[in-house]
Amino acid sequence: MTDQTFSEIGYRGATACSAAGITYRQLDYWARTGLVEPSVRTAMGSGTQRLYGFKDILVLKIVKRLLDAGVSLQNIRTAVDYLRNRGVTELESMTLMSDGASIYECSSPDEIIDLLQGGQGVFGIAVGKVWSEVEGSLASLPGEINGAIVSGEGNDELSLRRSRKGA
Repeated sequence: MTDQTFSEIGYRGATACSAAGITYRQLDYWARTGLVEPSVRTAMGSGTQRLYGFKDILVLKIVKRLLDAGVSLQNIRTAVDYLRNRGVTELESMTLMSDGASIYECSSPDEIIDLLQGGQGVFGIAVGKVWSEVEGSLASLPGEINGAIVSGEGNDELSLRRSRKGA
């Protein structure tokens, strides 16, 4: 899928929580504090729904993994700012490593080996693996495109192309 395709589909809060493995309370808190804000549509008062894009959900799942590993929220905020500035397709080949205090990006096996040989790396998150997990979760969950609900089964690239052509 392209960055454009990912930015077209929005997922409501409950769907984002399910795909990222977090609670709605965490999602709401992270949105209100600016840690991970929805990129498709923000809440504008009572009764409006936030819509999260694929990249947002990917970042939510990464944040959850970093928190579970004991990384400080301050370091996670720095990592999230960095991830936001990357294209969604760039993230697929990235591995995040951490020693519990700092977070490092490794985009090649050599960088991971160098980090481990330096004695710093304690754990890693292969973003491509997280990507696949999120993609698999979202495949069966409903999304929205321009206010129209699309079933999870129709969220793949071929189905989106067909729907745009009216076939």
